[in-house]
Amino acid sequence: MLKKILLILITTLALTLNANAGSDGEIKLKNNPAEIKDCSEGFNRATFALNQGLDKILFKPVASVYRVLPSPVKTGVSNSLDNLSNLVTIPNNVLQGDFAKAGANTGRFIINTTVGILGLIDVAQYLGLSEYEKEDYGQSLAKAGVGPGCYIVLPVLGPSTARDTFASTANFLGGDAWYNVTVKNNTHYFRDFDYYSSKVTAGVDFRAKNYDSIENLEENSLDFYASVKSLYLQDRQQRILNSKKIIATQDDSDWEEIEN
Repeated sequence: MLKKILLILITTLALTLNANAGSDGEIKLKNNPAEIKDCSEGFNRATFALNQGLDKILFKPVASVYRVLPSPVKTGVSNSLDNLSNLVTIPNNVLQGDFAKAGANTGRFIINTTVGILGLIDVAQYLGLSEYEKEDYGQSLAKAGVGPGCYIVLPVLGPSTARDTFASTANFLGGDAWYNVTVKNNTHYFRDFDYYSSKVTAGVDFRAKNYDSIENLEENSLDFYASVKSLYLQDRQQRILNSKKIIATQDDSDWEEIEN
């Protein structure tokens, strides 16, 4: 029942999408951070405050402990999470017509899952398969000309847009192989716990990597909510465009990591 309610909610939010694609295929204009409206700012700020509370009592304390773990352990966890994210990146490489990257990322996944011990060791980078950019269904929609719609702050998951929130439902409708073999289907090899624990771990890993940056941003911002929104939307824009431009001092600022 909860899943159905969430799907209905997300679908309703998706009605705010600006899906008027132009014939020139221009992506940049349709994702200009300055043009993305905060249609429900009051609700978003309330949700943001909720997320801040959860961060202070849960993610920040756990991340502070995670930070002091030996570097090989943290690197192994990050490598394993990146390896799992290939299961969403690869189909989106195909959807975007980038078959070369789809092949390279498939090779990365196979090599790192087997020789790299379930992705703990990034063996593929030593074999010339080091280039890796995460892709998701929101990016694929953006590159197809779908506008971002309104800015949204989701409980626990954080910043998003109407387009990306809607697109994330694809993960639960067969678009994420990791979800399929853990939650959706009873494979007898994995459990629901495996999927959800990987998502929680991804959140902790992200918080730990950006621990100092987030603390500094909050301390030095006149409006922390506005600062996070601006940073997220700029970062998201660069990822859609596959740009290497540095937006801020965030380390590995993969803001959509948790929802994928």
